Amino acid sequence: MPTTAEFTVHKPELQVRITREFNAPRQLVWDVVNDPELVPEWWGPERYKTEVDQMDVRVGGRWRYVHKGPDGEFAFNGVYQEVEAPHKIVMTFEFEPMPGHINVQTMTLTELPHDRTRMDVTVQFDNLADLEGMVNSGMKEGNLESYDRLDKVLAKGQN
Repeated sequence: MPTTAEFTVHKPELQVRITREFNAPRQLVWDVVNDPELVPEWWGPERYKTEVDQMDVRVGGRWRYVHKGPDGEFAFNGVYQEVEAPHKIVMTFEFEPMPGHINVQTMTLTELPHDRTRMDVTVQFDNLADLEGMVNSGMKEGNLESYDRLDKVLAKGQN
């Protein structure tokens, strides 16, 4: 079955919602998303090399990823607020070159028939300027490319 993806902006709620289905069981999706060895294989656009500087997947734990590419080096970071394996993570997200613009991302994984998984991500912003800034920075394209890359990593994990 092909994968499906949906990226929607909900300005009144100051949210972006992303839904993606994967041809993989929920536990595998959870394991790959939370494995610092595998994150560089799928997180972010392929034109960047991603390095996991920190990834402590527990409530209060921190994460930090660094992108290196033709336009320089920049990092993202956050704190895990909720971790309920294998179905939910809530964490903050900050783009370090623009400190103070922090959003909260909630990811839930739902088991579907035939060893498929639906990932629902809600990104909650504090204000419309931050939401529009992220959306206009290529958020949709970056997320969809990341999830296409995640599909490939998941396929390798099932072989």
